[in-house]
Amino acid sequence: MTAVDQDQDQIEHRQDQVHTWGVYGLLAVSSLLTVVAGGLVGSRAEWYAAGALVLAAVLLQLWHGPRRGPRTPSWRGTVYYGLRWAISFALTWINPFFGFFAATGYFDSDETIVGPWRQRFGLFATAVVVAGTQAGGLPFHSFVQWPLFGVMLLTNTAMLGLAGHVAQQQEQRSRDRAVTIAELERTNTALQQALDENAALHAQLLVQAREAGVADERRRLAAEIHDTIAQALTGIIAQLQVVTNTPDRTLAREHIDRAMKLARHSLGEARRSVQNLAPVALENDGLPGALRKTVADWAERTGVRAEFTVTGASEQLHAELSATLLRIAQEALSNASRHARATRVGVTLTYLGDEVILDIRDDGQGFDPLAVRERTGTGGFGLDGMRARAERIAGSLTLESERGHGTAVSARVPLVPHDS
Repeated sequence: MTAVDQDQDQIEHRQDQVHTWGVYGLLAVSSLLTVVAGGLVGSRAEWYAAGALVLAAVLLQLWHGPRRGPRTPSWRGTVYYGLRWAISFALTWINPFFGFFAATGYFDSDETIVGPWRQRFGLFATAVVVAGTQAGGLPFHSFVQWPLFGVMLLTNTAMLGLAGHVAQQQEQRSRDRAVTIAELERTNTALQQALDENAALHAQLLVQAREAGVADERRRLAAEIHDTIAQALTGIIAQLQVVTNTPDRTLAREHIDRAMKLARHSLGEARRSVQNLAPVALENDGLPGALRKTVADWAERTGVRAEFTVTGASEQLHAELSATLLRIAQEALSNASRHARATRVGVTLTYLGDEVILDIRDDGQGFDPLAVRERTGTGGFGLDGMRARAERIAGSLTLESERGHGTAVSARVPLVPHDS
């Protein structure tokens, strides 16, 4: 139970006490004052009549019963109100001090009398009795009492109207407060449901993000292995095939040395990949140096003329950018050696303001870009793998190729400096 509900219960309890015991209390006060001022009661018959009426008022109140919460107007309550008014009128006729008891008619007309106009008539009737006692008691024995009665009646009626208006406003405020509290409770319930749903959604998003991260890491590892170990093994196989097919021991020895060099390089890449997947070539050199060495090694291995050029003021890039551009260059060179049948390849690294551009061009046989599949028949990641790498770091990759006119690959990535 809320604090507001507790306060409301306390108010209702006090109202029950006033409505139940207030009638008895005012009847007792009136009776006590009448006894003290015994001279105002005339004959013995009037004393007997007053005693009988007081007893009747007590029995009537016992019949009506204690109040337990607001009552609903009924004909039974209307009869109770009328009998109580009649008893109070008779008692005030005997002694005006019973006006205190007559004032109980102001308490509960709205809870006993059926119909709004009957309630107003009951209040007016009560005001008549109370005004009569205030004017000196009924019946009047002096002409002056009549104008005094008129003034008292108007005053009581005006006060009743004002009190009724205030009570209506208070009741309306109570209803508005109850509506507001109910609305707040509904809002709090809806808010709690929204918070619960948000927490569940947050947990679901965390699971999805974790799964997406795992999937992305798997793709990155697959591409990393393809760009390092797989390409190195391809080069080793090519060198060993030359050894197998040539009778020249000197030439065979030269290709064996190249195969061993590739094997050692591949072993270093594998170890480095296990540590943090950053290319070994970037450990000692920046991106321009790593690209220059990669192009020179590729040219020596394939026998194809290759040139590397840097334009613009070079900067040390973020490790992820350098690794991505180096892998794109390695994949493009691998594709050129396997598919392009090129005689010349050019690699250009351009620092252009807030961008870094990597271009790889060859004069090979070219192809139809629309016919490129996501993965090659040999399991390579190809052009889509390079594009995915570029997009992973908020970059882009474009391809231009035409059969018989070579191929140009261009990767654009934002220039993010190396972490200091």
